[in-house]
Amino acid sequence: MPLTVAAARPQAASGTLDLVFAALADPVRREILSRLDGAELLVSELAAPFDISLQAVSRHIQVLVRAGLVRQERSGRVSRCRLDAGPILEAALWVNRYSKYWQAQFDTLALWLDAIERGRKRKPRRRLRRRQPRERSE
Repeated sequence: MPLTVAAARPQAASGTLDLVFAALADPVRREILSRLDGAELLVSELAAPFDISLQAVSRHIQVLVRAGLVRQERSGRVSRCRLDAGPILEAALWVNRYSKYWQAQFDTLALWLDAIERGRKRKPRRRLRRRQPRERSE
């Protein structure tokens, strides 16, 4: 198993993962990260599409900064933000450890689908005739 930051410092990595997953749990923060993908934006630019106050967006940004997902640089009253995807990599590595469970289910599903498909090719389906309604005699 390759050595990761999480393996080298389990307590520190666990605290970081807690912050990352908590930050990613909110849809506004996920949208902020999406907007920062490949861009460096002012806080006011980040806040523009949201129907919440600039102060609320600033609070969301601070959660992302504490989780290490956003780097914020201030110059006077101007604040620029950029994405730092490093902690997302650590979260992805942690989640990926459990992919073996998903893969086993996908493999089983593939076997079932293959068996169903082979069964269809062997036996052509019979068409059922629709029954004609009986006429009532009065």
